[in-house]
Amino acid sequence: MLTPEQQLTEAKQRLRLPRIVVICGSIRFMAEMNEAELRETEAGKIVVKPGWDMKSPHGLRPDSVEAEALKARLGDLHRAKILLADEVLVVGGYVGDSTRAEIAYARSLGKPVRFTHPEVAPDA
Repeated sequence: MLTPEQQLTEAKQRLRLPRIVVICGSIRFMAEMNEAELRETEAGKIVVKPGWDMKSPHGLRPDSVEAEALKARLGDLHRAKILLADEVLVVGGYVGDSTRAEIAYARSLGKPVRFTHPEVAPDA
């Protein structure tokens, strides 16, 4: 009996999907994430990354009460992206607590993790 994760991997193989890479890192590196997205796409990969920069002004910005709930939902959404992905690319020269937790989650799933700045890898 296959686990749901194994079923997902097999389904992606049967569908002959390109590799899926999820970009992780501090939102302060959003410009670098966009650049990494271009490079990974050019390499023929499907790329997913954080879709909301809560630190930048935006018309959809929630009030402070809603912001905490949104942050939790976005965290859940990003973990789902990690589950879907074949590999993780950590972007930027800093790894904070949230990114460290994402790396640990990815590794617990057996996902390979790459770094644009290997010196910041938690196990470096």
